[in-house]
Amino acid sequence: MRTVLAALAAATLAATGTAYADTPRKHACSASVAIDSFSDALDKTSYDGVYVGNLSALAVDRDGSLAALSDRSTLFRLDARGPAGAVTLPGDLDSEGLAVDRDGTRLVTSETEPSVRRYSREGKLLERLPVPPDLHVSPAGRATANQTFEGRTLLASMEYGLAGDTPGTVRFQTWTRDHGRFRLGAQYAYRTDDPGLGVPEVQATPDGRLLVLERGFEAGVGNTVRLGLADPRHATDTSRVQHLTGQPGVRPMNKTRLADLADCPTLGATARQPQPNPLLDNIEGMTVTGGGRKALKVLLVSDDNQNPAQTTRLYRLRVRLG
Repeated sequence: MRTVLAALAAATLAATGTAYADTPRKHACSASVAIDSFSDALDKTSYDGVYVGNLSALAVDRDGSLAALSDRSTLFRLDARGPAGAVTLPGDLDSEGLAVDRDGTRLVTSETEPSVRRYSREGKLLERLPVPPDLHVSPAGRATANQTFEGRTLLASMEYGLAGDTPGTVRFQTWTRDHGRFRLGAQYAYRTDDPGLGVPEVQATPDGRLLVLERGFEAGVGNTVRLGLADPRHATDTSRVQHLTGQPGVRPMNKTRLADLADCPTLGATARQPQPNPLLDNIEGMTVTGGGRKALKVLLVSDDNQNPAQTTRLYRLRVRLG
């Protein structure tokens, strides 16, 4: 989950540095999104004996390097040459979301309970953020196991809807900072393009809107991966609404679809299993690496699930916000 954690990171990774235009033209996926390149350099590699894969989240660190989170609770540091460090986080986590706070601490979401935890750079647990009871996994709450916190902090998205909510309606929970501590904030409803799609990642844009990654999978067909732009302004705070089933007066976030990544050029990519576009895989992580109020540089990563039929792949996109 994530709200607005901090201003957009000013540093741009060396690995993402090519010529940048405000309006995507070359390698267009849509009128708003273009893909610059992809890389499989991390696929099926290891660092100091640790498998570099299962990557579910990305964040730009304070020094301009990239932090990459494995859902097996390993936090990697990546520079232009590849992996440059690895820290295993304590606790029984299915870690899915990552943000780097202004003091360099790491905020990590886990699908297990779910939870949001804050760690030092060295991996020491510093704090656990409060989570609304309904967002806990059944029977403690109304969430389904392995379908909880996916997006980044301080706004975290549930991956799928709660029991009792209309399928395809996903709750985004926010936190506010009060005297250095995080407290529960507003909650908003987001509607995916299709009830079968979940939300693995959310990123704040400089103007307060949210870049949303939607993803699904169908055996024999492959992955669906779409980018949308959501606006929480004027949306209803749903934290006190028990069931989101079309009640009058409950306004979800306004949403614009930016691109279906199946429409991107393949760029020569290959896939080890059926895909609507061989460029696609199980894309779960997303971070903004540069840009401004009108357009962004965006980096995506796929989670290979340590599966020979899947690929750990990085994607560099340009996104026009309009």
